[in-house]
Amino acid sequence: MEGEIVNYIKAWLQVIPSLSYCFLVGKLLPPSRPFLRLFLMFPVFSLFLYLPLNLHSLHLGGTFAFFIAWLANSKLFLFAFNKGPLSLPPLSLPRFIALASLPIKFQQTPEPTSHNNNDNNQKGQKSLVKYGIKGLVLAGIVRSYEYKQHFHTNLVLTLYSIHIYLTLEIILVVFAAVSRTLTGVELEPQFNEPYLSSSPQDFWGRRWNIMASRILRPTVYEPVYSVCLHMMGRKWASLPAVFATFLASGLIHELIFYYLGRVRPTWEITWFFILHGFCLVVEIELKKRLSRRLRLPKVILGPLTVGFVLVTAFRLFFPQFLRCKGDERGLQEYVAAFMFLKNVTRSLTLGASWSL
Repeated sequence: MEGEIVNYIKAWLQVIPSLSYCFLVGKLLPPSRPFLRLFLMFPVFSLFLYLPLNLHSLHLGGTFAFFIAWLANSKLFLFAFNKGPLSLPPLSLPRFIALASLPIKFQQTPEPTSHNNNDNNQKGQKSLVKYGIKGLVLAGIVRSYEYKQHFHTNLVLTLYSIHIYLTLEIILVVFAAVSRTLTGVELEPQFNEPYLSSSPQDFWGRRWNIMASRILRPTVYEPVYSVCLHMMGRKWASLPAVFATFLASGLIHELIFYYLGRVRPTWEITWFFILHGFCLVVEIELKKRLSRRLRLPKVILGPLTVGFVLVTAFRLFFPQFLRCKGDERGLQEYVAAFMFLKNVTRSLTLGASWSL
């Protein structure tokens, strides 16, 4: 565990000067020279794709690959063309680094007043309670794995699904809290209770991993839509753009899973996203053709949506996760992290007692 943490710190120590270099490129070169910007930042793109190969843990390596190999590279690519979150408004270097390297988006908020402060305090207390409950649920799920040999396979996979969602949300909240402390800026949420989704479009577009959706839109959806608009017209242009976005997301997830397990891709994850992209295209067309009164109520659509995501994940998403032994390694990392913190606490306690 100690060696992996050292490698993790070394990786971040390479990210920070690399982003500082990109910030300088943006300052020295005008937006009118995007391809020169892109050329000068190309070594950083390559480095960010390479760095996750130095990490082997599921939690540290997986989050680092998501933050740097995917999100940071995408944001820097948009920045080269004076687009995306790094371009507007003009940012200081610390905020540029935070926004480029973390899955966050600065929230535009009005000037604080006493009323707003009270509202923020109430929201903060509710958030603490909410994430405290989610943390307890996650701990309960991890504890239940001791008896998983007695569970049905689908129940185990359902627990894995909830585990992955809660882990992602809690990790992203922690990084967002650190960034908020460093920058003093309110941040937008990364998840919006995806278990309340009423349709695939609602799930993928508004509730699940919102930052990933927002970075895929300008990097994939909008360019494909622009091309298809001239070829197919406004009526049909969105359909191939949506499909291309899900295809790109599938390929990116294949890369992340390669970082996690160093196993050859079987493309099941890509097919998972292709299937959901196709379903989303069908949903868009049905909404255009059917009147609102013919749509099913949310109390029916909600369970159908979540159930569809789970069933397709069981068949197409989790085989690769299990192939790289994500379930076993995840539990081992929890134990290793606990022992590491225990040793650190013991060392600090002994150091304090010696000083006295």
